[in-house]
Amino acid sequence: MRYAQGGGLSDERRQFREGIRMMAAERFAAGEPSSAIAKELRVSVRSIQRWRRLWDRGGPRALRSAGSASLPRLSEAQFAQLEAELAKGPVAHGWPDQRWTLSRVKTVIGRRFHKSYTLQGVRKLLLRHGFSCQVPARRAVERDEAQVNGWVKETWPQVETSRRRSTPGSSSRTSPASR
Repeated sequence: MRYAQGGGLSDERRQFREGIRMMAAERFAAGEPSSAIAKELRVSVRSIQRWRRLWDRGGPRALRSAGSASLPRLSEAQFAQLEAELAKGPVAHGWPDQRWTLSRVKTVIGRRFHKSYTLQGVRKLLLRHGFSCQVPARRAVERDEAQVNGWVKETWPQVETSRRRSTPGSSSRTSPASR
């Protein structure tokens, strides 16, 4: 089975889907038609038919989740160590700038744990643990957070309200051709 996000399901999502299949199994036992079950559980009729065939052969046990496709290569303890290494920053690991890339994280994993990952594997590992694929915003050294927060709280609301003020003819639906 393939997923649009390029990875498998989380444990919570897997349990959720198993719960839906178990609800369907109860309805199979009650003799409800596939179309009614599909509509009520908000799944496709084909899925219900597939689950019913499995249920006919093996009962509710056949509808249980088989678990994840493979065990993670890094244990939770190892991932905690990796997080600590990433927190040190790329410069501490010998790179000239403060930017983590997938290939750099892959290298750190290889050096620290002697495990080989593909770039997509590193991406999935990081996403699974709540990391995001974002390039950090560059901040000026002279930046004063107190002044920025003051501007956001005091000046920006005034600017925003003046932009939202509607005057006759200022509607985005009004165009010069329609006059």
